[in-house]
Amino acid sequence: MNGKTAKTNPHPVGDSVQRVDAREKVIGSALFADDLQFGAGLLHARIKRSSLPHALIKRIDTSKALALPGVKAVVTGADYPGLIGLYLQDRHIFCRERVRYVGDPVAGVAATSEQIAEQALDLIEVEYEPLPGVFDPEYGASQAAPRLHPDLGKYEVANFIFPEANSNISNHFKIRKGDVDSAWGKCAAIVEHSYRIPHIQHVPIEPHIATARVEADGKVKLWGSSQSPFAQRNLIAKALGISQSDVQVIAPYVGGGFGSKAGVSMEALAVAIAMKVKGHPVKLRLTREEEFYTAFVRQGLVAHFKMGCDSEGHLLAMENRFYWDGGAYTEYGVNITRASGYSSSGPYEVPNVKTDSYCVYTNHPVGGPMRGFGMPEMHSGLEQCIDELARAIAVDPVAFRKRNCVREGSILVTGMVMHPTGLSECLDKAAEAINWGRKDPPSAPNKRRGKGIALMWKAPAMPPNAGSSARVALNEDGTVTVSVGGQEIGQGSFTIAAQMAAASLGVPIDWVRVNTPVNTDYSPYEWQTVASRLTWSMGNAVSAAGRDARKQILEMVAKAWNENSDDLDIIDGKVISYKTEEAISLKNIAIYGVPLPNDQGWVGGPVLGRGNFMPTYVTGLDPETGQGPRAVVHYTTGAQAVEIEIDMDTGKIEVLRGVAAFDVGKAINPDMVKAQMEGGFVQGLSTALFEGLQLKDGIPLNASFVDYRIATSTDVPRDIQAIIVEVPQDDGPWGARGIGEHAMVPTIPAIANAIYDAIGIRPGSPPYTAEKIYLAMQEAGLVS
Repeated sequence: MNGKTAKTNPHPVGDSVQRVDAREKVIGSALFADDLQFGAGLLHARIKRSSLPHALIKRIDTSKALALPGVKAVVTGADYPGLIGLYLQDRHIFCRERVRYVGDPVAGVAATSEQIAEQALDLIEVEYEPLPGVFDPEYGASQAAPRLHPDLGKYEVANFIFPEANSNISNHFKIRKGDVDSAWGKCAAIVEHSYRIPHIQHVPIEPHIATARVEADGKVKLWGSSQSPFAQRNLIAKALGISQSDVQVIAPYVGGGFGSKAGVSMEALAVAIAMKVKGHPVKLRLTREEEFYTAFVRQGLVAHFKMGCDSEGHLLAMENRFYWDGGAYTEYGVNITRASGYSSSGPYEVPNVKTDSYCVYTNHPVGGPMRGFGMPEMHSGLEQCIDELARAIAVDPVAFRKRNCVREGSILVTGMVMHPTGLSECLDKAAEAINWGRKDPPSAPNKRRGKGIALMWKAPAMPPNAGSSARVALNEDGTVTVSVGGQEIGQGSFTIAAQMAAASLGVPIDWVRVNTPVNTDYSPYEWQTVASRLTWSMGNAVSAAGRDARKQILEMVAKAWNENSDDLDIIDGKVISYKTEEAISLKNIAIYGVPLPNDQGWVGGPVLGRGNFMPTYVTGLDPETGQGPRAVVHYTTGAQAVEIEIDMDTGKIEVLRGVAAFDVGKAINPDMVKAQMEGGFVQGLSTALFEGLQLKDGIPLNASFVDYRIATSTDVPRDIQAIIVEVPQDDGPWGARGIGEHAMVPTIPAIANAIYDAIGIRPGSPPYTAEKIYLAMQEAGLVS
């Protein structure tokens, strides 16, 4: 293509979805179900994407596309020079000088129909000069690799992210605890292994979709399926050089997120196109094929572990190197790299630890947040090594883990002192529930049965000052309206908000309603719906708002009754006096107040409770050692155990039973907590046995459900036991901490360890497909 005009395919991966009229019609949220909502002026957008993984853009000619009847605007990178990014601003809304992955947005079209917009993409001529690509993060981190971001040293970056200029390393996080080199000679056993964890896709039922409208005065309104409406407002405003007050983001219920709809991925494209057709709403939605490789993917990982223990099974040293495949832009992935670094020992107290965690630019799809935020990938290899190390000194893997797992007062890998945790209790309960130590017979002569167990920990990965806010308003009839900025993505956050508001205020739960949709013009601020932090952070804000409203009501009634507010309470929506046994309903008084005796006026007025929360105690870490007083707000810990059966004729793995035990601090809603444990286990099972985005020279090969396998109901074990452990968190509402992501973290290594228990083979890197297991058994001489 060098020196020639290349008509690039708007669907560069393949032809499984080539035309708008052939692609699936899943719209998602009811907000987008009917174009009539936006009127006859609604325009439809499609994106011209790079067909090459790495190339210079020599020329773009949009004249033929603009001449097509029905086309209203064509946008390129020349229109928007600003950079966008959450932790590292390294990405233009549309590519400018170069493209960096297959699917990189080169131009956008707005037209009166999707069909016309699609036709216009074929008329845009792009001339490329291909460049060498980087398709392996370990190679990408070397000086031999071509530089994908020559301006890396000039990018704006958060002060806790450490890019290395003149390299492809966008963040290098280090841990230096103790003296690793001197510890190896004291070890009775040492295990050393490397693992490659593939990219995977979130595959939400609802694909990404956004509609943007820009008014004549420049004010932007964006409707989007989003986990991060406030972050989107901030990042898009900064990239376009406008005030955040001029950007309004409206986010209805999300049809599946798992991290893919956090931050900004395609939403800025819709806004940028709408800027050129002011007054017209512009709708952009990804096809299922685009969802696989143009939205965020979970980063790939190359991980090298070395760990050793003494003859009694005490861990002495650990040395880890992580090469995170951040993809073409790592504006979100840099924090995954950091999180894996400060958690790199796993949930174990190890006196000597050396970790180097690198986020590396490659010419792969953009890596972003996914359920677990790097912890499933990191634990995949770490917990297999722990299992092997225990067996190397003839110690039971459960006993080995219990001997070394963190507990209250443990000195963590960053030097932080561990808060109270029920991890050892989780381990005991999981082992007991799976009948650890008892070998059950297989269901058939051609099958082998095994059990495996794994531990995990995860902290909310976020800036030290991520805040939450909430409002609690009372209505004339005493009912309560709660306003929050956190998003409902199926995890039950609105239910939790209602429960906490009811409990802190003193009203029945069915009196409480939560305002929807989230709207940045009217909803209280929330950093993002990520990091399993809403129950804890937003919950603190909601409970504070409830207490504030309660205080106003009690002081109002105390003044009217000439009593001390300490003698009053609110129970089931009534203010009662413990002193006089007088009672009054919240109905009417919450808006109109209470009359004073003898018609001497009124006291009170509309009650509006306000609350906010921001952790103020997280400290910075030394960039050379990773040491500091408090690296994170807290850790959620837990254990999983599985029993599997392997078919020796086919290599197929069947998970017979699963046990998940997690310390959640306090289960605000036990049924929803258990549902999260079960759902996380199933999603973890899917990544263990089936999932992997196949990339060859940067080109996705399985960007459809025809070729990308996920677990279905037939793959789920009949018996999943969820066990709640409660050791209260000191800064959590009612002692609660998050559980949304954590149940997905230990599933891969638990299954891998069960495979070893069944057939004596360490399966290494996932997914553990039937073909992979059968070939491993064949190589080991277990089958002919």
